[in-house]
Amino acid sequence: MKIAIDAMGGDNAPKAVVEGCIDAANEYEIEIYLVGIKNEIERYLDGVTTKKGKIHILHAEEIITNEDAPVQGIKQKKDSSMVVGLKMVKDEQCHAFLSAGNTGAFLAGSLLKVGRIKGIDRPALAPLLPTVKGGCMLIDAGANMDCKPKNLIQFAIMGSIYMEKVEGISSPRVGLLNVGAEETKGNELTKQSFELLKKSNLNFIGNIEARDIYSGICDVCVCDGFAGNVVLKNTEGLASTIMTLLKEELMKTTISKFGALLLKNSFRSFKKRFDYKEYGGAPFLGINGIMIKAHGSSDGRAIKNAIRQAKLLYDNNCIERIITDLKDTGVNDIE
Repeated sequence: MKIAIDAMGGDNAPKAVVEGCIDAANEYEIEIYLVGIKNEIERYLDGVTTKKGKIHILHAEEIITNEDAPVQGIKQKKDSSMVVGLKMVKDEQCHAFLSAGNTGAFLAGSLLKVGRIKGIDRPALAPLLPTVKGGCMLIDAGANMDCKPKNLIQFAIMGSIYMEKVEGISSPRVGLLNVGAEETKGNELTKQSFELLKKSNLNFIGNIEARDIYSGICDVCVCDGFAGNVVLKNTEGLASTIMTLLKEELMKTTISKFGALLLKNSFRSFKKRFDYKEYGGAPFLGINGIMIKAHGSSDGRAIKNAIRQAKLLYDNNCIERIITDLKDTGVNDIE
């Protein structure tokens, strides 16, 4: 597998990106193309040898920053690490692209430079949320603010394929995010989507409320990008607040500090379950190539795990499976 990586994207680039690539190349038989300012990348690769994979550097002079307007940045900075990396996938020089940079530019660039899978109207951002039973895919998490029922069916199909092929879940349970579990609840989008999902071949379990996601009630939670992004940001904020408050309470007295020391491994395990670095990144499903968006504050471990995620998508032929399943379901005939 060949993967292009935006070496200049993210708060900790290029150091964290290069470190993650070295770890991945030591574990996987892959070819990594680090795209960015060559002399800056070389500082962290100097003298490094890898065990299994290969790492190449492809020079790109410009950087799309978080201050750049997404579409404008993609169109004007043609020699940026992001645009050059996306073009490598478009030209079939690489199978996947990964970036921790400007999210809007990543989404816009994926559409403009690589393009959609035929039959997908709107690609979707699909992170995994932690639950008591493992991960639940939230799709869409912010790429599409306004959707049609047809879009949500396509999201459900893509999410189901990912959870089956990458996460190894047989017949993934699909839930529709709503304000209540009853069939009659919700707005016109959710009501119409409910009827279509009920008639589909997917393992549709019905409407679910946001609070039920974390109990592991479903494996794929389908929604429009507006609602999904609210859920995602609320989850990140709540997890951070819980850890902060818990630490404050444990540090209040000598006894609580001693108790915290005894439970150190348990707390570490708890924190790990809510740590985005374990998942690495969110796939942008529906693009005609493997696209992984890593968190802006990703460290080396997060980048390495994002590469692992891209490799799983490649090894399990997820893009090809999405194309096949869309033809078989007849979803493209829905208006």
